[in-house]
Amino acid sequence: MAHIDPEHIAISKSKGIKIDWKDGHRSDYSLAYLRDECPCASCTGVHGTEPQKTSHSKGANDPFPQFKPVLKMLNVEPVGHYAVRIYWSDGHNTGIYSFERLRDICSCAECQLARAKTGTATQ
Repeated sequence: MAHIDPEHIAISKSKGIKIDWKDGHRSDYSLAYLRDECPCASCTGVHGTEPQKTSHSKGANDPFPQFKPVLKMLNVEPVGHYAVRIYWSDGHNTGIYSFERLRDICSCAECQLARAKTGTATQ
């Protein structure tokens, strides 16, 4: 599956991840979006528990928000030849982001349109 194979991955611990895919597509993932899309069991509620999703990318609706530390990636490490694990400044590190999952959650206009046409959404 060449479309899920990355050609180049650029990691900025303060901004996010950019991936150039072998099929010529480009994806740009902000820190907040990646953290909100964490695929781990506790964030997704896979074991029948309430999903512990974050909402970093949604912004605050509270006119008097409490201080929240700036979200950062402390470390990113490869997992085999199929994924990366991100160690977050909020202490979270159990999410393994497969390249297939990263391609599936690409938020560019082209991918959003393709998902809308097929009726699939990011989980």
